[in-house]
Amino acid sequence: MDRQSNRTLRNPYSSKSKSPMRLVSALASISLLILSALYTVYVILPIYDVDTGTGSADNTSQNDSAVSAVSASTSAHKTTSTNVDFTNAPEIAYAVSLSSCEETPSLIDGAAVLAHSIHLSSIQNPKSGSKYNYKMYAIVHKSASNCQPILEKIGYQVKLVDVPVALEDIQGDFLRENVHQNGCCGELEFIKLWAYTFVEHPFVVHMDLDTMVLKPMDELFDAALSGDTTKVDSVMWSREHKTRSASDPLSSSSSSLDAFYTRDYNMRSAKKGNTKPTGVQGGFLVLRPSMQVFQEFQDIIRKGDFRRGKGWGGLGFGPFYGSMTFQGIIPYYYDALHPGTAVELNRCVYNQMADNPRDKRTVNDVVSGNCRDGRDDCEDCRDKDIGSVVSAHFTLCQKPWHCLPHGQDLVQHRLCRKLFKEWYGIRADLEQPGVGDTVAVGEGTFEPEHFRGFCRSDGKHGYIPLKI
Repeated sequence: MDRQSNRTLRNPYSSKSKSPMRLVSALASISLLILSALYTVYVILPIYDVDTGTGSADNTSQNDSAVSAVSASTSAHKTTSTNVDFTNAPEIAYAVSLSSCEETPSLIDGAAVLAHSIHLSSIQNPKSGSKYNYKMYAIVHKSASNCQPILEKIGYQVKLVDVPVALEDIQGDFLRENVHQNGCCGELEFIKLWAYTFVEHPFVVHMDLDTMVLKPMDELFDAALSGDTTKVDSVMWSREHKTRSASDPLSSSSSSLDAFYTRDYNMRSAKKGNTKPTGVQGGFLVLRPSMQVFQEFQDIIRKGDFRRGKGWGGLGFGPFYGSMTFQGIIPYYYDALHPGTAVELNRCVYNQMADNPRDKRTVNDVVSGNCRDGRDDCEDCRDKDIGSVVSAHFTLCQKPWHCLPHGQDLVQHRLCRKLFKEWYGIRADLEQPGVGDTVAVGEGTFEPEHFRGFCRSDGKHGYIPLKI
């Protein structure tokens, strides 16, 4: 599939690219004009699309490179979006964060497929029905700067940053001495907060690299920008539910709507009567950027009022996994310090992880145990129709690049298999735009209609990664 040999490539999701052949054609003879026009039509134009202002020119002849794949993908979007004017569409920032750099499928393939999934759910794909444009960002810790070139090739604008507050500047002894070993990444997890500084955008969606977008998030942006919370259908707690979060604008008269998130009830005790706050799921946050809010987060971290056994402010926002960093400081900010400015979304629709909602094992599709969210009856996200899922997060299902078939006809596997198929379908469209739903694009022979030719065998060693 060597479609890009000897071509000059630009940022694959560029918004202001111009054909370099125009100057040549203006100076050429009639015969060269004809040749130039033919070359432009059949070679150059399929490569270029809209500029995010982040990429650089490159050359490649690798038929399975990430840049080739993404560039090939934009040729299809070029043809489908020629009648759509998205230059004045509101531009949403989508951001990922990296605290370390290792060029593995979890970085390259995860970043490329995530970016393409967002592209497919934006105004640049008329079939999506969205009215919002997008721009991709990577918030990268300065120690991982060697990942900057590859991220820029995939289409991300890289922001090299340090932690918002240096460890030695944290005044609270307990936080300063323990945060480095908390959660996945210690104090480096705080770099996600730099997303609040992207003030040139109306909203920012921060996601982990092992996620994908399946449908537009317009309902969230519409609600936040209009102040009309009735436009948000996919909320976790209904207006009538007595135990809904105190931070939810649906339960107050506040018209300010500054954030959307999902909570991680897997980290919560399902014991009846448990009223302790639940941490947010760190792989998904929709936020209204603000330098004032960012500086307030800096002040909170610098003060370091995280108490042993009692969490942030001594109010119960911890201890739980990641409570000293992102998973704890976000609910502390929106639930305790600024209640009525954020909405908890239905985790079966947004940031879907196919998790068991109860504290006991599911055997032969029979659920048991208490609901982790404290209700007497709770929705099982594993039974959710995939057509209603807006975004998914590959945690309990494991990573798509592990080539797990999830072939058992059990609730623990059925949705995971469907989510994997969607991810591989997005990758297939990335490499060969417009390809059919079951056509194998790669050379792998393991369940080729499902994994689209990108798996040689079961397991992560069977995966065929994108290469640059």
